[in-house]
Amino acid sequence: MIEFRNVSKTYETGTKAVCNANFKIEKGEFAFLVGASGSGKSTLIKLILKEEAPTSGNIIINGKDTTFLKNDRIPFLRRSMGVVFQDFRLLPDKTVYENVAFAMYIVRATPRHIRRQVPMVLSLVGLSGKAKMYPNELSGGEQQRVALARALVNNPAMIIADEPTGNLDPVTANDIMNLLNDINLRGTTVVVATHAKELVDKMKKRVIHLEDGVIIRDKKGGYDSEI
Repeated sequence: MIEFRNVSKTYETGTKAVCNANFKIEKGEFAFLVGASGSGKSTLIKLILKEEAPTSGNIIINGKDTTFLKNDRIPFLRRSMGVVFQDFRLLPDKTVYENVAFAMYIVRATPRHIRRQVPMVLSLVGLSGKAKMYPNELSGGEQQRVALARALVNNPAMIIADEPTGNLDPVTANDIMNLLNDINLRGTTVVVATHAKELVDKMKKRVIHLEDGVIIRDKKGGYDSEI
């Protein structure tokens, strides 16, 4: 599903963001990317999404080497991914329904498919009664649920979440993480970059721990699980 083979990323400033990363995330797996700020988590996410290219090594997504993928093919790669960000990135002038439907318009889904699919994913994330509301009428947790619904609506093979609970209170953060777990149990691969140590410890999933761009631990368990 996602495989890094000897991947390194050095920026023009000389910063070594990722150093010789090797790991494989299987279909249907749930994996956390953890580490302090500047450890390389966000760079790993950008490499998966093809927002950045590796300095060396190879990245395999869904069985295809994306390392040298042409720019005009990147949108097709990203259709296999649903992406969730810390700051939600909702369209303020569109309702909850319209925000989720917009992701389907982009891939040219039929109006009939949109009418069937959007209510279904809103129900999945617990927002059936909020479809006509606007982002500024929702709590932070509800906005993140909209972002999750938008990420899910095109039935992606994987969900990539970059600090999805960073702007949420502990109770709401726990709810969002439980929702991601439910999504994973339905068969979707989930990769979450996070600082949330307590949530990681509670979930007992695979943890890929980075420090200064180097993977120092890769094991199922808590934030500080030893290899």
